[in-house]
Amino acid sequence: MDVLEKMRELVNKLNEYAYHYYVLDNPIISDKEYDELYDRLVTLERETGVVMSDSPTKKVGGEIITAFKSVTHRSRLYSLDKVKSEGELYEWERRILKAVRPDGYTVEYKYDGLTLVLTYEGGQFMRAVTRGNGIVGEDVTAQVLTIKSVPLSIPFKGAVEVQGEGLMRLSELKRYNETAIEPLKNARNAAAGAIRNLDPKETAKRNLDIIFYGVNYIEGERLESQQQAFEFLKKNRFRTGHHVFCGDIKAVMDEIRKIDEKRHSLDFMIDGAVVKVNSFSYREALGYTDKFPRWAVAYKFEAEEITTIVEDVVWNVGRTGKLTPLALLSPVELSGATVRRATLNNYIDIQRKKVKKGCRVLVRRSNDVIPEILGATEYFPGNEEIAILSKCPACGFGLHFDSINLFCQNYYGCEPQIVGRLEHFASKDAMDIEGLSEMTALQLHRELGVHYPHELYHLTEADLLRLEGFKEKKSRNLLDAIQKSKDTTLERFLYALAISNIGRKSASDLANRFGTLEKVLSATAEQLLEIEDFGEIMTRSILDFFGSEYGKIAVKGLLDAGVRVKGAEVNAGGKFAGEAVVFTGSLSSLTRSEAQQLVRREGGVIFQSVSKKTTLVVAGEDVGSKLDKARQLGIKVIGEAEFLERLR
Repeated sequence: MDVLEKMRELVNKLNEYAYHYYVLDNPIISDKEYDELYDRLVTLERETGVVMSDSPTKKVGGEIITAFKSVTHRSRLYSLDKVKSEGELYEWERRILKAVRPDGYTVEYKYDGLTLVLTYEGGQFMRAVTRGNGIVGEDVTAQVLTIKSVPLSIPFKGAVEVQGEGLMRLSELKRYNETAIEPLKNARNAAAGAIRNLDPKETAKRNLDIIFYGVNYIEGERLESQQQAFEFLKKNRFRTGHHVFCGDIKAVMDEIRKIDEKRHSLDFMIDGAVVKVNSFSYREALGYTDKFPRWAVAYKFEAEEITTIVEDVVWNVGRTGKLTPLALLSPVELSGATVRRATLNNYIDIQRKKVKKGCRVLVRRSNDVIPEILGATEYFPGNEEIAILSKCPACGFGLHFDSINLFCQNYYGCEPQIVGRLEHFASKDAMDIEGLSEMTALQLHRELGVHYPHELYHLTEADLLRLEGFKEKKSRNLLDAIQKSKDTTLERFLYALAISNIGRKSASDLANRFGTLEKVLSATAEQLLEIEDFGEIMTRSILDFFGSEYGKIAVKGLLDAGVRVKGAEVNAGGKFAGEAVVFTGSLSSLTRSEAQQLVRREGGVIFQSVSKKTTLVVAGEDVGSKLDKARQLGIKVIGEAEFLERLR
């Protein structure tokens, strides 16, 4: 396997894990394992200079839930880069010192709850929004109003957005569980579940709290430092948490050790400490990467560990045909939860960790996510080797072993693959067919013989009424949702096809590059490779899919069924036609996403980084290294005024 294939595998894994963690609230791997895979991907991206279009390193993370109204944040919310040792923290500071000489740092708790942004205008509470994907969040005003520590009015009369962490205190979790019909297992999911509950009365029962630590936007007043931000929060009656000013990085590390020593005595969950450059002017000079602020970092604490027995290993088949092993464990208590299963990545992972049926293994769990097996610690008589499978456990078909993973070759007849593709087709970011869950997809396949997505559009009410659990109302709702999905965008359509290695971002890039489905279907390898971050693997995946029997049947079947695909709004003769444009720095008259959309509509293509393929760089204020690279490569650079003039 070459390095790009390794990167693709890591990107696919991390995106799948993030979906389970942030959308389903049903994590399937530990924070520790996710961090290790993420760090491995970051290392490979640095070594190769390649960042795939759907890489989680571009992404903040987190999806919008459709039950709530979407709200665009005034100022983008970023996630934090991570360090796990004193050496990595000092390396982070060395990078900072190359650009600025900070006047000091603040150290705060890294709360393990749900990020919330509250807006006040005229001194009155207006709304509360989740972080969402960092640009757009969910309106959870009614739920946050149940939190007693949220002030409904503040002395400050200008518009202001403040950021905090919604959480459930451990004492409240214990009190709640004493009378609960269904006890809650951990505080983090308890808080997230309460905020996302559509019934505010249910939210109120959990008696949540919120701790504030940031000012995202403020009107008519300029804050100069994180210390001033905390003073502003306190003055305006917001509950603030632990924050200590440190003059140098040694003092920062000393404070982190103190926090680590006392974290188990706190009444709420933390999983690390957050270190921030104190001065806002220095922060502006340091700027941001595509995902993280350069002026802040999260110091992650070590996860907890325990040993237990592996009772069995089962294999799950995904929609791509890949088999993933899952260890079934003797139940054991760890971090306040009963652990019964643990992740094993693949067959090579089983061998590397020397796991056998019946052996004792070291298990690590970080808060609320599924544990990982770190390795075997003890063997007993009768322990069984975990043999590599020769046949698919779901369909009995032969398997392909690519030196790391096992794949079922029965693409057209393996039930988990078929059901997985149907569920993916109906998912929110694809065709958005509400009510078509994994269980419903399984029923449709088993009882009605649905194999291809286009067969969904031929279902009748009589068909659905044959299924267990389907009455007239449920049947009609599903049929209405299926019919509604017939009008879709090119981006959603391409993503819904479940093309291997093509995620939402790359589907969007395809749509923006070619504009129509017809042009995508006729695209050549050379044209695909011109798209930023599209390499040989992604290009081959697209060509193979549309050239395959399945791909041809799927596309033709959907179009014949009446699916109408709206092309991307691209003006081939527009003012940026033929341009590959990169934005750097902040614009004063419009957001970067708005500017990028205008370029796309005028025929241009957006790149995230400067390369030899870039033809134009638009530079705003507080520009970063992209401008330097553009000048080195001799690429044309224009300012915001010239950009707007060109649009006019």
